[in-house]
Amino acid sequence: MRVVIAGGHGQIALRLTKVLSGAGHEVVGLVRNPAHEADVTAAGGEVALLDLELTDVEAVADVLAGADVGVFSAGAGAGSGKARKDTVDRGAAVLFAEAAERAGVRRHLQVSSMGVDEVDELDPDDTFTTYLRAKKAAADDLRSRDLDWTILQPGSLTNDRGTGLVLLAEKTGHGSVPRDDVAAVLAGLCDTPAAIGRTLDLIAGKTPVVDALKNL
Repeated sequence: MRVVIAGGHGQIALRLTKVLSGAGHEVVGLVRNPAHEADVTAAGGEVALLDLELTDVEAVADVLAGADVGVFSAGAGAGSGKARKDTVDRGAAVLFAEAAERAGVRRHLQVSSMGVDEVDELDPDDTFTTYLRAKKAAADDLRSRDLDWTILQPGSLTNDRGTGLVLLAEKTGHGSVPRDDVAAVLAGLCDTPAAIGRTLDLIAGKTPVVDALKNL
């Protein structure tokens, strides 16, 4: 299986690259900063140097060509302003999905965020609200496309060591989850037909990842 990951230097993406490459799959990480290439390579991935805020759909489709799965795991980051929440968390996600359609890469995973459905209840001037609105717009766009999509909405992310035990469902309630376990679930979702066309919440739980995927 060949998997292309947008936001290839992200904390979840690097973990996912390590999991997939360790299982014998080919992984390509899209990064915009040449200084990040070594980290992707060290995790077992190939590197495509591409800035999703500056490139066009044809260039992204070229990278996706021949892939089996596209994973959008990019984000503007905690220190970014409102403008980049829109250009990355929404704009880049829309661009990546459109490129997947053009390249004929049907399986598409998008990492979103828990709480997007509650955005109207939050302070409209808060930067985090802008982030959630961008994630919601990206998810709404993906749902309208002719792709075999799954949207994953993790709870609060931690750097705790993964337990391999999760709660994966359409609604879980709020909670936290280690990035290790998010990566493990994403790896499994690459080849889980039961997840197609579904938006799934993910938090720490009591079910092994393999069983959580089988139970969808």
